[in-house]
Amino acid sequence: MITKIYKAFCAGLVYCGISAVLTSCNDKLDLKPQGEFTAEQLTNESIDGLMSSAYQSLEAHFFEDNNAAFAGPITNWVFDVRSDDAYKGGEGVSMEANIHQLEISNITSDNATCLNKWENNYLGIARVHKAMQAIQDADVSGKEAMLGELKTLRAWFYFDLNRVFKSIPYFTEADDPKTVPNGNKSREEIYAAIKADLEEAYNAMPESQAQPGRFSKYVAAALLAKVNAQTSSWSEVEKWASIVINSGKYQLYQNFADMSKIEFNNRMESIMAVQYVTGVEENIHANFCNLLNTTRSEGNIFGSGDDFFLASQNLVNAFRTDANGLPYLDGTANSVRVTSDYLGSIDPRLDLTVGRIGFPFRGHTYTEGWCRDYNTYGEYSGKKGLIDPSSPDMVQGFPWGASSLNFILIRYADILLLKAEALIELATGDNAATDDKLVEARALVNQVREKAKRSIDGNYLPVDLDPGKADYYVEPYPTDWDGNLAWTKNRARLAVRMERRLELAMEGQRWFDLLRWGTAVETLNKYMQEESQLRPYYAGASVTEDELYLPIPISQIENSNGLYK
Repeated sequence: MITKIYKAFCAGLVYCGISAVLTSCNDKLDLKPQGEFTAEQLTNESIDGLMSSAYQSLEAHFFEDNNAAFAGPITNWVFDVRSDDAYKGGEGVSMEANIHQLEISNITSDNATCLNKWENNYLGIARVHKAMQAIQDADVSGKEAMLGELKTLRAWFYFDLNRVFKSIPYFTEADDPKTVPNGNKSREEIYAAIKADLEEAYNAMPESQAQPGRFSKYVAAALLAKVNAQTSSWSEVEKWASIVINSGKYQLYQNFADMSKIEFNNRMESIMAVQYVTGVEENIHANFCNLLNTTRSEGNIFGSGDDFFLASQNLVNAFRTDANGLPYLDGTANSVRVTSDYLGSIDPRLDLTVGRIGFPFRGHTYTEGWCRDYNTYGEYSGKKGLIDPSSPDMVQGFPWGASSLNFILIRYADILLLKAEALIELATGDNAATDDKLVEARALVNQVREKAKRSIDGNYLPVDLDPGKADYYVEPYPTDWDGNLAWTKNRARLAVRMERRLELAMEGQRWFDLLRWGTAVETLNKYMQEESQLRPYYAGASVTEDELYLPIPISQIENSNGLYK
């Protein structure tokens, strides 16, 4: 990603581009523009500044507002909290009560997460449009490719908004935002517009970029696979996922823990990632979206972390494996709790995803003292966003646990599993003996499981596994089940959905998977009822179909002069 940020100029861009959209902007957004370039003044350097400003929007950290970054984060951990994968964490349910509202599905229209998510994405779109308008008027080389990058950014922001809110306004750089009401396009029409942007971007962008983090055509292809999965357009998912896979530019990590190592930034599985940096301007370009989520770490190994975003017991139980090293697909995964006295086998990805009391955590021992509010939320602090604390790259002090580790928005494993899912949904045969798509889908799922199997290594540094305390056992799905008769379409569907949960746990994916599968209400109501035995604050909580998407923030409606309904 371009690292030269024109900060003062960017502030002007946000005001000029967004004030018409967010007429309810807080004082923090009511900034005077710092000036704009005319078409004659635009140079490659100023274009770079505009592009940099647009990319920087992925940090969701505007005007150094830390609250807006962690309440409406690009990492979407707050939506994992809406799912069966995670608890809010922190100190009691009243701390960051707006996120607690998401967890128990009791969301008010003045919820700060709703507002911050809305503002962060539309601020990003405003920067994208400002850059688009300038580039369209400029006499610079590579114009179409740069516009392709910006269309991909716009597609991401609208994709994020469209699967979060009930009704949004959709406009392009050619529209006057002051005239565009919410609901001017249906959800389906917005997805169609996103896909059109991405297909144009795919055709315009190069196969690779010299600057790490800048988008190539394969970022657009991967995002097309994800958007088409959201609309159950399975032939298109297979097409675009195959383009990414066949490019030869990506591969699975050798070890699951590699995603948490800075040396793997923009390598291997990383397709689309937010680029972070420390050591400049009071670390304002560190990952503030995950600021709250650093474990409390007894002895302040990671600083005085806030210990938000803890794995649920339900998620932890899902990592159980049976006598064949396979997950429980029969609905019994949650019938046995993986606690300190659990003697069965587990998938090693559990201890590479969360901390468990008595087990290693980046080379240290995770204890109850690492848990900020053990009585309310238990253990299971997240690991994926934290590097080895002995690394000189980790910030000492505030922001807690911060480093230049990227946050990956689209990982290669995600695309492999989306293609597997598409093949399963497109299969017409009953089992792998009668349909080659089911055979291919199993092979893709097994690639991901083989990576998990490779990761069983207690000597991999920093140490996160303890084979002396846990029976790590994971195997691929067999190819000889009753001559392939047992790998049915239904079992394959259950397998790929479980694999997405295990592989992508605590990465902001689960809630959106439940939404697109149409299982969110059933899954969440069962989860809340069962989990209330451990977490009393779930007592009486439930979710309905009408509550799956967030309302427009009330402040946006009240100050839109009737534009938003």
